[in-house]
Amino acid sequence: MDIKNHCRTAVISATIWMSIVATIMPAKAQEVPLYIANQEVYLYLEELATLHIIEINSAVKPWSRMLVAKYLSQAEQKRNLLNHRQQKMLDFYLKDFGKELHGAKNFNRRFDALYFKDTLFSITINPILGGTIYNNSNGTIYHRYGGAETYGYIGPSWGFFASLRDNHESERISEDTYLTQRMGANYKNDGKGGDYSEMRGGVTYSWSWGSIMVGKDHLVMGTSYNGSNILSGRTPSFPLVRLRIKPVKWVELNYIHGWLVSEVVDSSRTSYFPNGKRTVYHPKYIAANLITIIPVKNLGISFGNSIIYSDQAPSPAYLAPLFFYKSVDHTLNGMNNDAGQNSQMFFDISSHQIKYLHLYSTLFLDEISLKRMFNKKEQSNFYSIKVGGRITNWPVKNVALTVEYTRTHPLTFRHYEPTTTFESDKFNLGHYLTDNADEIFISIEVRPLKGLRLLGSYTKSRKGPDYSSDINRLGLPFMESVVWHREALAFNAQYQLQTDSFIFLELCKSNIVDHTGGTYTPNFFLGAQTTLSLGINYGF
Repeated sequence: MDIKNHCRTAVISATIWMSIVATIMPAKAQEVPLYIANQEVYLYLEELATLHIIEINSAVKPWSRMLVAKYLSQAEQKRNLLNHRQQKMLDFYLKDFGKELHGAKNFNRRFDALYFKDTLFSITINPILGGTIYNNSNGTIYHRYGGAETYGYIGPSWGFFASLRDNHESERISEDTYLTQRMGANYKNDGKGGDYSEMRGGVTYSWSWGSIMVGKDHLVMGTSYNGSNILSGRTPSFPLVRLRIKPVKWVELNYIHGWLVSEVVDSSRTSYFPNGKRTVYHPKYIAANLITIIPVKNLGISFGNSIIYSDQAPSPAYLAPLFFYKSVDHTLNGMNNDAGQNSQMFFDISSHQIKYLHLYSTLFLDEISLKRMFNKKEQSNFYSIKVGGRITNWPVKNVALTVEYTRTHPLTFRHYEPTTTFESDKFNLGHYLTDNADEIFISIEVRPLKGLRLLGSYTKSRKGPDYSSDINRLGLPFMESVVWHREALAFNAQYQLQTDSFIFLELCKSNIVDHTGGTYTPNFFLGAQTTLSLGINYGF
């Protein structure tokens, strides 16, 4: 099937989904996503959850602005249970998310470059501006960006959003091989510096117990405070259809079908011209679902699965939100077909049951065999596990302590078939350290005033050899040797000017050893360094 037919099928599939939903579902809600980079809003709501002010599902982000507004409204009703700083932050956020709560536009709200609202239509437009300067013994580099964003609602059910951000780095620090939590970049040109852009946006339709979105965005699956090991959200955004269903309070389904970028050249469809060529890549897709069950108050148990598939049109079997996709693959491609697709399973437990304490764990299963589990010669179960805890406002108010450990076994997230790797644009969809790695993260946050966060953190990360080119994929030892190591002690001070605007300063004393010759770390950060970074942003 040629690329035109693939695109036509994708458009038809998305249109059918939206048309069916818009026809049969009553319109009683509006939604647009709150960008995952705005971590402060999510952290504030996590804090309210530990106080048992609200109940949240922390396993999937982004949340919608309407859901955030609902949480803030619930907190307003329990205002007397909040301390002085939390009340100030509540008022601060209501100036923004009050747009979703108030029928009229005349209320105490934040500044926007443009805000319009009437009985049918509302729109917000703001610029995006920001930059960060880094300085250490290797010199000074910077990252700057600019653009604009908009979001709004039409009628009682339709929402829309769009964001364009153009970036420039004086030295490339966001390559796909770098082990960093920076958002991935598709650079436009060769050379030392790098320019890249990021376009996100979409259209949503919502009803009282669910919503559907067609667009291009980032998505996180898996509870964490220092990088998820299911879907991390750090790849360049990709086109997707997202479905969220919550028919009752105790169960929620999240499903996506995404169009990934394989960057594996399809030579049969690549065209060559006298002055250049038009490179065509093999098509690549992801289907993933996550079902969250709340058996008791403040406890979320989530389980789901995903599949990366390629070299075919988007399959109706993978558009089914409740399917177990590995079984579907066996049916479509045969049990013994080496050209089958790449499937995964995952689990997430998030508990706010003990007041002030958030306990969580996630498990990503790339492949597991009970038969091989106790056979030392063939012992290879490809999985990544994360366990963590965060205690907030106890025993000291406005202080939070987080401890998180992640361990990923060899060849997890990997695949021998280059068109079905767990990647998009060559960036791993899962944990940023990829496979054969572990990490411990400890942080202390102090929030003495509204909008001010003081953060001290310690991170120790290790990565073992890359076995992806080995023919024998069984019996590979975890961390047989360390080829990359990072130890960092950081202090960060940040002040929040608006919901999406910050001034920040960080001093980081790190030691990074990369025995691969700089594959995993930019030269600017290699070795023992004390790096000072200063930045400001208006929007994301």
